[in-house]
Amino acid sequence: MAITDIDEQKLEAFIVHAATEAGAALNAALVTLGDELGLYRAMADGQPVTPAELAARTGAQERYLREWLAAQAASGFVVYDPEAAAYVLPPEHALVLADEASPFSMTGTFQSANAAVAARARLADRFADGDGLGWHEHHHDLWHGTERAFAASYRTHLVAEWLPALDGVVAKLEAGALVADVGCGHGASTILMAQAFPASRFVGIDYHAGSIATARERAAEAGVADRVSFEVAGAADFGGEGYDLVAFFDAFHDLGDPLAAARRAAAALAPGGALMLVEPYAADRVEDNLNPIGRLYYGFSTLVCTPGSLSQPGRAALGTQAGEARLADVLHEAGFGDVRRAAETPLNLVLEARLP
Repeated sequence: MAITDIDEQKLEAFIVHAATEAGAALNAALVTLGDELGLYRAMADGQPVTPAELAARTGAQERYLREWLAAQAASGFVVYDPEAAAYVLPPEHALVLADEASPFSMTGTFQSANAAVAARARLADRFADGDGLGWHEHHHDLWHGTERAFAASYRTHLVAEWLPALDGVVAKLEAGALVADVGCGHGASTILMAQAFPASRFVGIDYHAGSIATARERAAEAGVADRVSFEVAGAADFGGEGYDLVAFFDAFHDLGDPLAAARRAAAALAPGGALMLVEPYAADRVEDNLNPIGRLYYGFSTLVCTPGSLSQPGRAALGTQAGEARLADVLHEAGFGDVRRAAETPLNLVLEARLP
């Protein structure tokens, strides 16, 4: 490569930027360690703690904690007090890193991101041959991390905001409706709806048998197994008819054939029923997604979602940043008439579709 004209300031700035990115990649693993070992939870009181004190609280070795805490301070996750040689986890950071029930919790996101990165070696071959990598082929941390990450958002928004934004759906759920949750994973969304609407019945559907087994355990633990069932099936061939609501929670873009899935949903709906899509937030143009949230989603799309779709019949590969217009096009082609944005958050789009 012949280089004749270099802006040294731009070069130096990009080197710093590249070093920051490499540090972020390393810190993602360190955050997962901190979560797994209970280090953030041990610092959640917001008080200064030395490596020795944190070792006493957690049983971890002080020498490792000295390095881990310094890395966390350099990453801006904890604050270092040089006079006391102690570290503080600010309360705002604790809501993200130390409180599993917090609506702002992101430890599941780090867990799933680390699992996604672990697939890198196999994806090099997929980039060359065009084959996919199925959800079932990933490390189990991807499944559990995704459950934790999505559940934090669903607990906050699903019952309080998203379902009420759908036309007449809450009234049906309160009276007693039949709901299909397609691509349910470990059943977080299915179980939340069942807890909120005891008069209704819910069917969770996923092709991944391991996830369905976990979902059944989760439903029993939550005390809703009497009104929730789970089946191993594909999105285009699940059983049942007369559903008042068919929902896809962060799953539609992962499908190999979303058009076939939408057509199956249309055929399964009762008269007056609704289709609900909860999808990662995305604008319709690439240039409008070039921001921190878009970067996160494009990363997952490259490592997980697009390979997952390419591993299935249809190979549609919508991508995690498909955008509202592209999603609506699929639903219109499947026979749905009205498609509207019912709700949104900084991380999610919620679309409602109805048959003509």
